[in-house]
Amino acid sequence: MKIKISIYIILLLIISGNALQAQNKIKWISFEEAIEKQKEVNKKLFIDVYTDWCGWCKKMDKTTFLNPVIVEYINKNYLPVKFDAEQKTLINFQGKDYNFVKNGRRGYHELAATITRGQLSYPTYVFLDEQMNVIQPVPGYQDEVTLEYILNYFGEDIYKKVPWKKFTEEYKPKNKK
Repeated sequence: MKIKISIYIILLLIISGNALQAQNKIKWISFEEAIEKQKEVNKKLFIDVYTDWCGWCKKMDKTTFLNPVIVEYINKNYLPVKFDAEQKTLINFQGKDYNFVKNGRRGYHELAATITRGQLSYPTYVFLDEQMNVIQPVPGYQDEVTLEYILNYFGEDIYKKVPWKKFTEEYKPKNKK
């Protein structure tokens, strides 16, 4: 009987630990899913434009994107999209078809080039407003504090009223360096 109870307790701890861990992750969706979901929830999109070979992209996944403040803010305020800049899937966006373009040994997806405004460096984070217009692509690795600033600046529409420099002087991040 004691063994059964012990096994039951261990299983309960494992299940609850997995559930808790799932809550502490960004709920990434595909670009196509975001287009559909955005019609219902009317949120901005946060798009992580990455490649499989990008070391800084992997570092973001292992560090910044696991930070509880970042996870909570992204999940609450954005539709988070993981977008492989080298995917070969045809995507129709705003009435236009976007395809993979072979370029040397690799290539790129036309939608990645469009939303990054031709800045095909990885990682790049692209913010789309509720009407699905590009607000701003932000290239490069971002630590927790820097990304928190950026997420709030665009997520709260502060970019419409306050210059970046003034915002960074006044904003008090939850994350500390």
